[in-house]
Amino acid sequence: MALKGLDWSGFHAPTLDDIEALASAALAALPEPFKSLSAEVTCSVAEFAEDDIIAHFGMESPFELMGLFTGIGMTHDGAVPHTGQFPNTVFLYRRAILDHWAEHDEDTLGDIVTHVLIHELGHHFGYSDEDMEAIEAQADLEDEG
Repeated sequence: MALKGLDWSGFHAPTLDDIEALASAALAALPEPFKSLSAEVTCSVAEFAEDDIIAHFGMESPFELMGLFTGIGMTHDGAVPHTGQFPNTVFLYRRAILDHWAEHDEDTLGDIVTHVLIHELGHHFGYSDEDMEAIEAQADLEDEG
């Protein structure tokens, strides 16, 4: 299909603010008690993860990391911040999210942002990546059945 004739001048990639708005909507839609338990977690959107974070996880590209939870999760006494402790934060990485969206056109951008946000909030609740993968696999099975 030739795209030469299309006028692309009105199209723009979603901005940091657009991703933040999608994340805010996802947070607002959380069911209780998760909504209340996540109230003190801040959400920040950046283009990419910092180089030292990518290196820490042994990744070759910043496109590999769509989100990150930093802080002390609830199971590690993170429910109440201590003096000098940074707030628990979920970072969403716009460019990695957009790259994933471009490669998975069956998902909406809102679905991807929500998925990444909930995955990172899972760390706040003390779940490991393996725990969350098992939960997602079980949910997929229930959706199929």
